[in-house]
Amino acid sequence: MELRVLNYFLAVAREESISGAANALHLSQPTLSRQLKDMEDELGKQLFIRGRKRIELTDEGRILKKRAEEIIALVEKTENEITVSDEHISGDVFIGAGETVGVHFLTKAAKRVRDSYPDIHFHIISGDRTDVVERLDSGLVDFGLVFGSVDETKYESINIPNSDVWGVLIRNDSPLAKKEMIDPKDLYDKPLIVSRQADKTGIVKRLLQRSADKMNIVATYNLIFNGALMVHDGLGYALCLESVHQPDPNSELVFKPLSTAVSEDLHIVWKKDNVFSKASQKFFEEITKAR
Repeated sequence: MELRVLNYFLAVAREESISGAANALHLSQPTLSRQLKDMEDELGKQLFIRGRKRIELTDEGRILKKRAEEIIALVEKTENEITVSDEHISGDVFIGAGETVGVHFLTKAAKRVRDSYPDIHFHIISGDRTDVVERLDSGLVDFGLVFGSVDETKYESINIPNSDVWGVLIRNDSPLAKKEMIDPKDLYDKPLIVSRQADKTGIVKRLLQRSADKMNIVATYNLIFNGALMVHDGLGYALCLESVHQPDPNSELVFKPLSTAVSEDLHIVWKKDNVFSKASQKFFEEITKAR
C-alpha cells in the first residue's frame, strides 16, 4: 500500500465525494476511482458505501482512516527529524500528557530548552493514559506524562514531583459542598463520574475503599472538561485531581478533597531503545538534569 494512495483515500474520506477529492488532488475521476478500487481489492474489504449524494466509510474504512492519518503524520514527523540541519538545531517535540499540575515540569523544561534553541517547537497533546500510551506506541509523541506504574519492558521513565490531590467535583448546591473533606462513605449512594481508565488503574477502590463494580458509576470522561459539564448538569459527582479544576468564584462547581486521598507516582515515559531527534534529545537532556 503506497503513501500516495493513502493520501488519495484520506482525500475521499474528507470530501465524501470522488469528484470533490479528484478536484482537490488534481486527478481525473476515473484515475482516482481506479486507485481506490485497487486498494479495496488489495485489502479484500469494501472501504466505501457509495450513495447517491455522498460517499460514506464502512467500518473497515473508518479503521483505515484512523491508521492512515497516523501513518501520514508519522512519515511527516520522521522526514522533519531527518532533514533538520546538523549545524542548526531545530525541530518539533511532541508530548502526550494528562490533566495534571505535573505538566508545569514539562513546560518549564521546554522554556529552558527554547532559551538556548529558539527554533525548537513543543506540542503538548492532551489525553488520558490510554490516549497517551497509544500515541507513544505508534510514534506520534516522543514523551508521555502518565500516572501510576510503568511497564518497564516497554518504556524508560523518570519519576517527577507530584502534588496533585484527589477529590470530588460537585455542584455547590449539593449538601456535600458544605463539608471541608469528603469521606468515601458519603459517596456510596451517589451517582459517580470517573475517568474511563478508572477500572484499569484501580483508583476507585484505592480512593473509596470499595471496588468500582459496587459503586454507582453513571458516566466516564476522557478529559475532565467534559466531566465538569456532566457535574454541572446534575448527572453526578466526578472523581478528579484538584489541579484540573480551576477555582472560579462564579462557578456552580466546587472541588472537595477526599479524606482518603492518595498520591500517585507521576512519570515521564518514552519507548525503550528510542532514537531521539536532535530537538527531542535536547529536551531529554533537560528533563533528566532537572528532575
